[in-house]
Amino acid sequence: MKLLIPIIFIFTVFIIGCNTQVENIKTEKEIKTTQGVVNMKLTRPVFEHNKEMPSEYTCDGSNINPELNIEDVPENAKSLALIMDDPDAPMGTWIHWVVWNIPTETKTIAKGNEPEGVQGTTSFGDKGYGGPCPPSGTHRYFFKLYALDTTLDLPEGSKKEDLLKAMEGYIIEKTELVGLYKRQQE
Repeated sequence: MKLLIPIIFIFTVFIIGCNTQVENIKTEKEIKTTQGVVNMKLTRPVFEHNKEMPSEYTCDGSNINPELNIEDVPENAKSLALIMDDPDAPMGTWIHWVVWNIPTETKTIAKGNEPEGVQGTTSFGDKGYGGPCPPSGTHRYFFKLYALDTTLDLPEGSKKEDLLKAMEGYIIEKTELVGLYKRQQE
């Protein structure tokens, strides 16, 4: 019996210690993913969320990227990533723009200018912005901005799928905007 009491005591201390360790790990994880989150915003001065995009930013116009404004990037972010895609494309989601390691100080991506960062390959087979050019009907174009707690070691020209995989576990916050476009058929 004398031997049983110390074993129970040691077992109890071990269980309490393990529980405390798990709680500490959980708390550190929560701090990592929520510290500095202030509802990051992505806005476009030339068209509103879920509204028609001007043809200037499409294959029917100058095919240049619209101005994008970035606000309230989380303080603990180390980089930003941007993906623009069209989930309404007939052959599956069409990728129009992929950029990562955008500096967190970036407040504006100027009209017709690629942001500082690393460019990925689009569904057009090129790097850089490729504007909307739907074959028929109105399509939705999602501009997705991610705040990451790291910079990514991903080679230039990587695809959206590579970027999504590389970002796993590092996303602090995400915001998105949608533009609509339908080509004027003759």
